[in-house]
Amino acid sequence: MNPTELQNLIDWLIDGARSATSPPRMVADLCERLVQAGLPLWRVGLFVRTLHPDVLGRNFIWRPGAEVVTGSADHDFLDSPEFINSPLAIVFGEGREVRHRVRDPGARRFPFFDDMCAEGVTDYVALPLLCTDGSVHASSWTTKQPGGFNDEQLNALRSLVRPLARLVEIVTLRRTASILLDTYVGNRAGEKILGGQIRRGHTDTMDAAIWLSDLRGFTALSDRLPAETVVDILNLYFDCQVSAIRAHGGEVLKFMGDGLLAVFPISEADGNSQQVCSRVLEAARESRTSVAAMNYPIGEAVERFRFGVALHVGKILYGNIGGGNRLDFTCIGPAVNLAARLEKIAGRLSRTIVASEGFAGICSGGWAELGEFPIAGFSKAERVYGLTDET
Repeated sequence: MNPTELQNLIDWLIDGARSATSPPRMVADLCERLVQAGLPLWRVGLFVRTLHPDVLGRNFIWRPGAEVVTGSADHDFLDSPEFINSPLAIVFGEGREVRHRVRDPGARRFPFFDDMCAEGVTDYVALPLLCTDGSVHASSWTTKQPGGFNDEQLNALRSLVRPLARLVEIVTLRRTASILLDTYVGNRAGEKILGGQIRRGHTDTMDAAIWLSDLRGFTALSDRLPAETVVDILNLYFDCQVSAIRAHGGEVLKFMGDGLLAVFPISEADGNSQQVCSRVLEAARESRTSVAAMNYPIGEAVERFRFGVALHVGKILYGNIGGGNRLDFTCIGPAVNLAARLEKIAGRLSRTIVASEGFAGICSGGWAELGEFPIAGFSKAERVYGLTDET
């Protein structure tokens, strides 16, 4: 392999592979440059661990003349025979290189090599990508060259993995920050925080439909069931809402015990708020169905569940609020306070979905007026509406 071309490729990685617009493009550019420099690659894999509640990591698989194939694995993958009986288990577990010519007797203990042999692969090397924090990612490199990789080619790959590891670590840290912010504060809030909106008092005003819900009888439930069971129930209960909220354009801002606060932003591009509020109501109906179907076996009994959700529309203050060096990215304002009061009224009326006059007036959905109620902290009473398909 040409030493000058190899050094140019190392410099490209150290400089951040700036010409590559995405991780799959970076993998493709790296492999194509290596082939052009004289390295006879066939299948190349990059395996990157990530910090995510559902996803263990991502993989990128390159073959000549094909698009890079991306995939992901969940946390159960670590216990699967596919992983346990693979060279990557050694790389991740021990942080060391694994090299086998595919037809060597010692390679037969890895079922993966049967597939490689069928493709005509002659040699395989898996190299760890060691990060500065001690974590390990992995890369695998194969060739169809008769006799496998020679020493010069192996040394070229080994010289690449250190700058590649630094680049992967930087990209992974950025992605991890984005994932964690998305997981804990929501997508839009995460984007604003990463964009620099991190100072206390840095807020925006936003028009939004507001969703505030809670689980009926949660206090009594918590008192008579083990804490672990209550957590399981809450997770199932929140699943019934979050998927519907996100599918219809909403963002969950906060879980408060059994309570959930979500917003559905109304932008100027929406023209008027009717379309947004219609999506909110559809999400509420879907959540109502999901919670009604939810059950949890406890001993010989089966728990059934009900919840209530209040819907309102108005202006909210959206941004950083807190004290000292502890901030929360949330929304406040009279509209949020009114939604919270309406949710309590829904509980008193044994209603699942209630709405303010402002929301019901925008969103036609079969509403019936439930009465006019005084609202604590507000000078005027509020007309409250419920769906006609509830009694």
